[in-house]
Amino acid sequence: MSEHVDVPPRRTGRALALMLVSLVVYTALDLGTKEWALEHLSEQRSGEQPAVCEADQNGRLAPQRLANEGRPLVEGVLNLRYAENCGAAFSMLHTAPGWVRLLVFGVANIGAVIALTLMFVRGAGGGMFAAAVPLIMSGAIGNLSDRLRHGFVVDFIQVDPALFRYPVFNVADIAIAVGVGLILLDGLKKPPATPARAEPASAR
Repeated sequence: MSEHVDVPPRRTGRALALMLVSLVVYTALDLGTKEWALEHLSEQRSGEQPAVCEADQNGRLAPQRLANEGRPLVEGVLNLRYAENCGAAFSMLHTAPGWVRLLVFGVANIGAVIALTLMFVRGAGGGMFAAAVPLIMSGAIGNLSDRLRHGFVVDFIQVDPALFRYPVFNVADIAIAVGVGLILLDGLKKPPATPARAEPASAR
């Protein structure tokens, strides 16, 4: 007797359209807030421009733009402060050559987008997984777009240092974190019970 394997139904065209609309909205929100941060939380350097994300002899990275005075977003909790992230989360690989960073992050981001799209279309996961896909994809696209355009990622949301020290982040980082959390929760859900199928008489 051959073992029966349940195959999840492919998602409908309507579900795919809703995912794509969400992806466009989330990506536009991320890129729009970063442009706002560039314009209102930083200013162009005068004189010679330093090399993009290249450390000097002392191992220090000179930012391309100068940060203005930060602004409180939620008093005593969150501030708006411009920062340039040459690495990934927590500035990993921030001292690696530019082509290495672009290759590593580009391959990782493009791979994640392709994998999530295929899983979504094939019907993987439940409702929380479906909601997570455009969040994670928008974060990957938004940060990769920054690396291609600027050579670094624009960060501007800071947890107030009076609470605790935490790296400055952006909307894309929030989207990715929420998306990963939703996928973890989706994976913890108990799958619905599948009704037992009666064996054909010939198999008994």
